[in-house]
Amino acid sequence: MRFRLTALSLASMLFGVLLGTLPVAIPAAAAETVSSTAIARIDVQGNQRIEASTIQSYMTIAAGDPFNPGRIDQSLKALFTTGLFADVSIRRQGDMLVITVVENPIINRLAFEGNKRVTDEVLEQEVQLRPRIVYTRSRVQADVQRILQVYRRNGRFAASVEPKVVQLEQNRVDLIFEIAEGPVTGIRRIDMIGNRNFSDDKLRRAIATKESRWYRFYSSDDSYDPDRVTLDRELLRKFYLERGYADFRVLSAVAELTQDRSSFFLTFTVEEGELYKFGKIDLSSTLRDLDPETLREALTIVEGETYNAELIEGTIEKLNFAVGRLGYAFVDVRPRVKRQRDKQLINLVFEINEGPRVYIDRINITGNIRTLDKVIRREINLVEGDAFNTAKLRRSRQQIRRLGFFDKVDLAQKQGDTPDKVVIGVDVQERSTGELSFGLGVSTTEAVVGDISIRERNLLGKAQDLKLTLGLSSTRQQVDMSFTEPYFLDRNLSAGVDLFSKKQDQQSRSSFDEQAQGFSLRSRFPITENLKQGLRYTLRQDQINNLNSDTSSFIRLDEGDYVTSAVGYSLTYDTRDDVVLPSTGIIIAGGQEFAGAGGSVRYIRSSARWSYFHPITRDIVGNLSLSGGHIVGLDQDVSVLNRFFLGGDNFRGFASGGVGPRDAATDDSIGGNVFYVMTGELRFPIGLPQDFGVLGRTFVQAGTLSGPDVSGADLQDAKDPRMSVGIGISWRSPFGPISIDLAQAVVKESFDKEEIFRFSFGTQF
Repeated sequence: MRFRLTALSLASMLFGVLLGTLPVAIPAAAAETVSSTAIARIDVQGNQRIEASTIQSYMTIAAGDPFNPGRIDQSLKALFTTGLFADVSIRRQGDMLVITVVENPIINRLAFEGNKRVTDEVLEQEVQLRPRIVYTRSRVQADVQRILQVYRRNGRFAASVEPKVVQLEQNRVDLIFEIAEGPVTGIRRIDMIGNRNFSDDKLRRAIATKESRWYRFYSSDDSYDPDRVTLDRELLRKFYLERGYADFRVLSAVAELTQDRSSFFLTFTVEEGELYKFGKIDLSSTLRDLDPETLREALTIVEGETYNAELIEGTIEKLNFAVGRLGYAFVDVRPRVKRQRDKQLINLVFEINEGPRVYIDRINITGNIRTLDKVIRREINLVEGDAFNTAKLRRSRQQIRRLGFFDKVDLAQKQGDTPDKVVIGVDVQERSTGELSFGLGVSTTEAVVGDISIRERNLLGKAQDLKLTLGLSSTRQQVDMSFTEPYFLDRNLSAGVDLFSKKQDQQSRSSFDEQAQGFSLRSRFPITENLKQGLRYTLRQDQINNLNSDTSSFIRLDEGDYVTSAVGYSLTYDTRDDVVLPSTGIIIAGGQEFAGAGGSVRYIRSSARWSYFHPITRDIVGNLSLSGGHIVGLDQDVSVLNRFFLGGDNFRGFASGGVGPRDAATDDSIGGNVFYVMTGELRFPIGLPQDFGVLGRTFVQAGTLSGPDVSGADLQDAKDPRMSVGIGISWRSPFGPISIDLAQAVVKESFDKEEIFRFSFGTQF
């Protein structure tokens, strides 16, 4: 199609320009040559599935329009853009426009071959192609990259993907992704450059990425993950800032893949800077009627102390909390830092200002796979619409950790839809809450005894606690079942029931057999944030039988059947940061039980426990505890069934029932009415890699048991304290918690029974 400019038309154009009468659109029209012949019809050829009218609808030119090369070219591009065609051509045939297309095939079946470490279901969620979707090479290549990304997230950088196409009739294909997964791309070596004050090994322990070792078969920390390396940069920064190096920087973190693509060399280049100490610490405030000096006790920083960024954050939290308690809802505490580089001092002024009036827009919870959102949400002291409060946010994090369901709890805030709104993000990492545990005890005076316990502390993700215990030793047959609903009737009130049936051979300890059946009903509710009260009712039937000629005369007095109907209460004050492995906080618990509301047994039992946890260093935690109990009969003596027994788990170094009153003639333990045990313990790493989960313990215990309601010439009883010392190892293994204790009684009575070795093993599912 050609257009020709004659001499006459050119002269007319020049004349129009001179007169200023030529329209501005003429040059554009001249550039876009248009045939005066109109398109009579459009003929579509080669299409199989797609209707001709559908193809024409994508075009920018239609029948009746003049032949326009520009619009024809635009139509060609539009048809290619649809992704429906492998090839398209457009040609003029007389007054007809002929469009010839080659349709892309339709995917009949999508399959993955060679994948063992990543399931088909996971890969299907990642790829965009599906059966009955149009096949295109660009889409296939995009899906190949997505599959490779999945394997890289799983630490397999040597993985390769080869797409295979099987041609079928009716322009259909089977698409098969052939996957060679390759080995896990581990970390061959981690190098540190620029560190002068801390060794490479110490810095390697501070980061999340680990070097590949044979014993890390249960961990993925030794596989390369770019996101984890980003976290490592922050962990290194935190490590140095907590140790006084305020100018520390990570200059680079480079990961080099080996030629065989089997592992990485990871190199961190750091600049430590100078060691700083805290200088002058001051407070200032712009809040009306607030004297900043009244908040000085909230300062946790001492002048002359080594600089620690974590102490600054802790002080800000405490100041926010202290000011919030005084009734100031919107507070902004900012540390103003002034460096004295010549003296390596950092002076601080904590400025307390009125913060912006910010409200909670949303609370988003992520990371919980099993645990229901409401279980986490009800532990948060803030709801949508509340005034934002840093102190409440901090307490909420602590309360979520106390559930014992999560290894990690992170709370963060970000800007909401408007400047006066904030979105709270709660990110958790769940830990195993199901337990199949085995208890095992060995002593020189008793045979091996044990039990099996099946427990789920987060049943169906609702925080319900279900436990079944089977005592299957040669001396004991016991079945216990307990169930606890933490939010009974959707109120902050826990309710539970315990059912038990026990037949225990006490021959080796006290020369009698014991049988008991019964149930307990219990409830617990908060009085304050950290103080809770519990109520309990127990109905049980006990029997002392199978006595023989060698049984103590003190125990013969108690032979027979008993029915106990008892009510009790308990008070618990708990500020621990973690119920499973606490490092700070205190727990005080006490209560009483009154038996006599029916039944044949009447007594008042009192018990109390105090335990304090304190981090001595970052890795060493100290624990001091004291427990004790007292029972008194009401118009009757306390039987051997209700007395206290000391030894074994509650007093290491002594056998179960090995401490306290004993019959000299028969060597039977008869229990006591009063006891106390004091414990001091240190928990510390033993030099193994942190991801081993192995901790050492050293402990000392002192206590005594005395005062049964019996008397006679053969009674051996001493109120003098006993003492034991020992060491132990706790391992949070991939198979469950394992603990080993070796203890030696250093202060004892001649009639006490010792136990040197104690072992327990639990496996989690």
